[in-house]
Amino acid sequence: MSSNHATATAEARTSCHRCHKRKKRCDRALPSCRNCRAAHVRCSFLDDDSQTASYSVAYVRNLERKLHDLEQRTAEHRHMDISMGSGVVTMDRSSHSSTPRESGPVAHMAGNSAEFQQNQGQQQQQHQQEQDLQQLHPLFQDPPPPPAAARPCFVDELKTLSFEATAERHLGSPSGISFARLTQFVLRRLTPDKADFVFVRDHYGENYNGAKLFEDFNSPSDLLDPSLFERLNDSVSIEPLLFGDVVLADIADPNDAVAGLELPGDQAHIARLVEFYFAHSHTLYPILHKGELLQSLQRLRGDPHDPAANSPSTLFRIWMVLAIGSTAYSSVSLSEESESRVYYNKALQYLEQAVASGDMAALEAIMLQVSYSFFNQLGPNTWFLVGMAARLAVGIGLHTSSTYAGMPVDMEQRRKRIFFSIYMMDRLVSNALGRPFALHDDDIDITPFAAVDDEYITPHGIRPPSSLQPCLMAVPLHILRLRRIAGKITRQVYSLSLATSHLSTPEREAILHSLHQDLLTWRREMPFPLPDVNDQVPHLSTAWFDFNYYTHVALLYRPSPLLPTMDLDRVKTLEEASSMSIRQAFSMHRQRRLAYNWLNLLALFTSTLSRIYATTVRPESLVATLKETRAIEDLDLAIALFDTLGVKFPAANKIRGMVAEIVGRYKDLRASG
Repeated sequence: MSSNHATATAEARTSCHRCHKRKKRCDRALPSCRNCRAAHVRCSFLDDDSQTASYSVAYVRNLERKLHDLEQRTAEHRHMDISMGSGVVTMDRSSHSSTPRESGPVAHMAGNSAEFQQNQGQQQQQHQQEQDLQQLHPLFQDPPPPPAAARPCFVDELKTLSFEATAERHLGSPSGISFARLTQFVLRRLTPDKADFVFVRDHYGENYNGAKLFEDFNSPSDLLDPSLFERLNDSVSIEPLLFGDVVLADIADPNDAVAGLELPGDQAHIARLVEFYFAHSHTLYPILHKGELLQSLQRLRGDPHDPAANSPSTLFRIWMVLAIGSTAYSSVSLSEESESRVYYNKALQYLEQAVASGDMAALEAIMLQVSYSFFNQLGPNTWFLVGMAARLAVGIGLHTSSTYAGMPVDMEQRRKRIFFSIYMMDRLVSNALGRPFALHDDDIDITPFAAVDDEYITPHGIRPPSSLQPCLMAVPLHILRLRRIAGKITRQVYSLSLATSHLSTPEREAILHSLHQDLLTWRREMPFPLPDVNDQVPHLSTAWFDFNYYTHVALLYRPSPLLPTMDLDRVKTLEEASSMSIRQAFSMHRQRRLAYNWLNLLALFTSTLSRIYATTVRPESLVATLKETRAIEDLDLAIALFDTLGVKFPAANKIRGMVAEIVGRYKDLRASG
């Protein structure tokens, strides 16, 4: 491992013993944390064989590349003979093998292992023989030093952002990977010799406290790396203790401390988390029945030994609501995430039994985990969980009307809410990653859930609302319409078969205009007035609907398999949509209503790419374009947003630096004219 431990690729899941006892924040770097190194003491990580660690996606991919190179190298020399003196010696690979030198944490930890120490003498005895062999044949030479780290580009950033939301590596057109390549290409216009625009990594490599972000860091976009939650700024508030002597930052896995946790005694705090869950997550994905959950919570408070209140499914539900409410609030307020992790790990203790309680209980448990993962980078793999929930829902038959025949109305509405919540999750995650959908519209023959709240739904029917107050369920119902339009955009604009279809240009443009009209209608028919239940919930503000409208318009008008060639009108539409998308995100940021999660980071990144592309690709003089438009001002807003997102996502700091370099070049060009 490099001496610079600030960029360690391996990190433990929990704090070391010394930091834990001293109540100090541990960076969890392996094989020794920074605090222990500074104190010149032996870190407990060096002796803890049970410790688990996480590695960045970039590091694992680099290991895969090295392994592939080594396999090729050994295959080429498998049957090679080596001339030695006047005879020919056939090399036995089992007796004289060359072991490439490892780098990074694997080599360092191996250097500290007992096995390595026991074999050290034997290796010294073989050293002279290996030296002789190395002089004879390149097979026994050390591998060449790795090439200098490639300079960052938009394509690499988008790949890494997307890969870290899932374990698979397929990225389709809607993810923006092709568009990132195209944007990288048009940036040649900013260089005097029309060569590739490269980014200088050390000019913008300072974060808030002056530490280098990019030093020895090949791919910093560790979007879902668990360690990121320990790297919040000093300005972020943190409660050092919860539930007595349990340190929040030291909890990453269920252990004895978490196993013994009871519901916190601060009932007002618990009530705030529950209310925020139902104001925020419930108005996105109406999975639970609020009345039932509050009743279960009250019974558990009244009698902690009540068998009904202590069922695994009930306890899992309660702890997950607290976890989601806490992490959703943290995503808006940029506050410390440890509390939500405590609740999440507590909920996991009941997961296995909750899933065994029946298909609907299992489906509910999976969906609650998906909701958690949208906000918390420590959450499980979002895409796989959504696919699992979709398959289970189809297996139950929630997508077909025959399943609901003779079912009580309240049960029907609850199951429809669950099914269409899965549908919305599927569309959101699959579009973000450019993946095929798990649920297909042609297979669904049921109507959506009703736009009425729980108190008006009975087993025998739905009572008309008794007041003119806005309905909470109108919000997720309207978001469902947006997800359906997004699905149509994916099928009709980004299907790879469109590249070889025989549609004429007017027919292709008609598809584009029809989808644009769908988006316009969706925006004009948004619920009014919006429910006023919490002023920090992003999607209970008009700015959220504007942000999503313009983000989808930009998705519609950027180069695609439907219309790969741009004309000036579409470029101007893309320019306006991407500009307004950035401005609406900044408006929510100023209102403290922007959710700083990985989905919005990816959305803002692609909107920024669209703004750069639409500015640079215009046929007229770039100097004139920069003077006549607000491109520089828009990108300055994007830089400010990435600056804030950088508190939570190191990837945002790198993106910020890349955009800042482009803006700097834009400003030079504008001043030169």
